[in-house]
Amino acid sequence: MRMMRNLVAAAGLAVLIASVQPAVAAMPMLHTEGRAWVDANGQPVTLKGLNLGNWLINEFWMMGEGVNGVDDECKLEATLDRRFGYAERERLMQLFRDNWITSRDWDVIASYGFNLVRLPFNHSVVEDEQQPGKLRADAWRYLDLAVAEAGKRGIYVVIDLHGAAGRQGWLHHSGCAGKNAYWASTSNRSRTAWLWREIATRYQDNPAVLGYSVLNEPWGVEGAEMAQRVIELYQVIRAADPNHVVILPGHNKSGIDAYGKPSAHGLVNVAFEIHPYPGHFSWGKPGLDVHRNWLRCGPGKTVCEWDARMRALDAALLIGEFQPWAALGPALSAKVTRATYDTYAHYGWAATAWSYKLVTLAGGQGKGTWGLVTNAPDSPLPGLDFNTASVEQIERLFKAYASVRYEHQPGVREALLASDAPPFP
Repeated sequence: MRMMRNLVAAAGLAVLIASVQPAVAAMPMLHTEGRAWVDANGQPVTLKGLNLGNWLINEFWMMGEGVNGVDDECKLEATLDRRFGYAERERLMQLFRDNWITSRDWDVIASYGFNLVRLPFNHSVVEDEQQPGKLRADAWRYLDLAVAEAGKRGIYVVIDLHGAAGRQGWLHHSGCAGKNAYWASTSNRSRTAWLWREIATRYQDNPAVLGYSVLNEPWGVEGAEMAQRVIELYQVIRAADPNHVVILPGHNKSGIDAYGKPSAHGLVNVAFEIHPYPGHFSWGKPGLDVHRNWLRCGPGKTVCEWDARMRALDAALLIGEFQPWAALGPALSAKVTRATYDTYAHYGWAATAWSYKLVTLAGGQGKGTWGLVTNAPDSPLPGLDFNTASVEQIERLFKAYASVRYEHQPGVREALLASDAPPFP
């Protein structure tokens, strides 16, 4: 009887695999031509999606944790190492990652009509931190999983190095706050070049991969050196992979101006990436005015300015991070979100909002968290002090991330799927 069940299960799995293969194969390999994201026939493609933040590199504010000094991924890993040993730390981190994003989440993302995810990851997800410059035994577990799950649903993936060896800035979202040891270290830069060579070699022929975002928000260096080092990574990737888009970051005083016109430097099939956050990070306050000015070319920074810049550079653009719904309340969040995606699509820009999922201890969206989904008020989460929590308490918390009931941003899915956009106030 057990053998019969196994045969039936195997047959069912084979049918499932066969059923998704045509969909994956049907995804055209995309690239850029000048300012446009296009398919193999040169036809423009609209790309809308979001980030899978906190999955493969922790940001503690996104999971309601971060007390008593354990507030970034490096500190969490060091604490677990000290208390339980490296092997147990690795098991617990895998448990977290296996539960933060599951097949349920991929179905939710597809249900919004999105066709793009940006996948932030820590270099140590692929590189063996105990043997720098070598692959982990399970190096491709999560990147392969993301590309496969996305491809089944017709969703493209931007592979985004959020935390490079040594860290490319001082902020916590690189995995280790206060480091910025990437730029001055030949070893860290060589490890990163090696990492990108491995990734590009693995995915060079995979149509579900849109491209490679080579360094997230490299704040820790001046523009000329940033551009030089990023172009070095471009060359490493391009030698291994002639197919995929290489995405060039700004995020310092010079921003993307440090690169000049890509075609003048022999850079092909590239895009620039920016992270505009109207209403946040000293850019006004959350509300209608700041979004309207940005989207409708009012006072201050506007999409019109960026359209002119991209025309001058003759280059494509990825709006790699933005936040169009937080703190607006249900009356505005859906309308502003739809208007933001529509505006970016109008200019031909790919767009991935930050972020898909955020949870809190109490749960609930309130006036709008930064998560498209969050845990509902009837699915609260315990706050843990990782300095003292038992293994069993940590396991229960990490497993809960897969089972909490979700509360969505009110009206956003309906607004995104509607054939006619709701009127922008």
